[in-house]
Amino acid sequence: MFAFNHFNFNVTDLERSIAFYHDALGLEPVRRKEAADGSFILTFLGDGKTEFQLELTWLRDHPQKYDLGECEFHLALAVEDMEKAHALHEKLGCICYENPAMGIYFISDPDGYWVEIIPTK
Repeated sequence: MFAFNHFNFNVTDLERSIAFYHDALGLEPVRRKEAADGSFILTFLGDGKTEFQLELTWLRDHPQKYDLGECEFHLALAVEDMEKAHALHEKLGCICYENPAMGIYFISDPDGYWVEIIPTK
């Protein structure tokens, strides 16, 4: 049987992205792999609760912004205190879409990837 392991976002500024995911979502680096020739760095972030990881990939030869199409894909994280999370994300200025009727909202990372914030059940 298959099990989820990780999801990847390619990023243009690795340190900026690591800081964003730490500040906005509390994710911490748990593993890192660097190419011997310096052509890429993979940094895996974890939530400290699950085995699932977010892989941030930095490519030396791709300094330009990534084409994310219509952003019709996203990662979702659940949080117990939606009000506290919303206040934090509002303060960070990263909320990009809200759907109060569904009780969810989305934040956007420095490269434009959307992350859905949903309440835990």
